[in-house]
Amino acid sequence: MLDETFDALKTYDWGVDPKILRPLDEAVVAAHGNAAACKVLEDRLIAVLKTDAPRAAKDAICRVLRTIGTVASVPALTALLADDKLSHMARYALERIPAPEAGNALRSALPKAAAKQQIGVLQSLGARHDATAIPALQVMLGSKDPGVAPAAARALGALALPAANKALASAKPTAAIADASMACAENLLAGGLKADAKATYQRVLASTPAKPVQFAATLGLKACAGG
Repeated sequence: MLDETFDALKTYDWGVDPKILRPLDEAVVAAHGNAAACKVLEDRLIAVLKTDAPRAAKDAICRVLRTIGTVASVPALTALLADDKLSHMARYALERIPAPEAGNALRSALPKAAAKQQIGVLQSLGARHDATAIPALQVMLGSKDPGVAPAAARALGALALPAANKALASAKPTAAIADASMACAENLLAGGLKADAKATYQRVLASTPAKPVQFAATLGLKACAGG
């Protein structure tokens, strides 16, 4: 049955009964904890991903590689990052592959991608909590595209690390910068870095943010003072 599923994947498209893919899902479950079995599946999926199989088939493959993908999957997924229709699913898989090569692929794609893809890549880097991406994210804070700079700020806010907070502090104040800075401040405070958290809350307040953010930053300052 699994061989039939792989044959079907080569032409699988929207409108085809998805039950044909069930043996693949079952094989993934059965291979759990078995590195050799997972590798066999991964290699077969990568082989199909490199063909001209329909988008629906490649979407399905990326979903599986999100679960069992390793560094071996990174080159094939990277090749899809610039594809307007497949970039999202390629990122979806790369986000969950713990190998540093997956993060490298996303970071390397940033300067070459169109703005729409850049926004998605930034989101994925934030989701990976990739601290090594902070310099690249800081560069994107200066983007002239109205969607890219806020996406870079959100990614830094997702990291919520001192280095991410420093990068945000270097940027022109915006609503996205304020929101991301608040996330960093909360993390700093939770980590006992009250002085850094206090400075961040004060920086947010100085940017005259929206009232809900003002309120939250004021509460944060009180927490820094222990009151």
